[in-house]
Amino acid sequence: MASDRIFGLVMLFLALAYMASASQIQTSFLADPVGPRAFPLLVGGVAALSCLVMILRPDPDPDWPAGRSLLSICLAVLVLVGYAFALKPWGFVIPTAIAAGILSYQISPRPLAAVLAGVGLSLGLFVVFKFALGLSLIGFPKGWF
Repeated sequence: MASDRIFGLVMLFLALAYMASASQIQTSFLADPVGPRAFPLLVGGVAALSCLVMILRPDPDPDWPAGRSLLSICLAVLVLVGYAFALKPWGFVIPTAIAAGILSYQISPRPLAAVLAGVGLSLGLFVVFKFALGLSLIGFPKGWF
């Protein structure tokens, strides 16, 4: 019970800090009526409410993952942090293929299927984000093309 309350309290402070930083977003005179602050404030508000529920109604005894599962979770977190840092210098396609391949291998340890899933997700998401949604993604490192 104590671990849920401690986690909820820490996350509540982070949610409030997120909302405070979201309230500092500058609006231009051409902004829509809702403004750019609405979505981040909504996300922070839902996070804060979730944290309050966790503090007030914790689970009786949470089951922590075993050593191998905990190691797998840590590896996934490291892959996602590395992915975030690799996006800017390497573009979208290469880091996404690597991260999706590693995470796919963790789900089902078949190397060929993991490589195909990584490449397929990377290219498919790039096409959807770039052409269907019109986002300005950089596919590969700037000097390549």
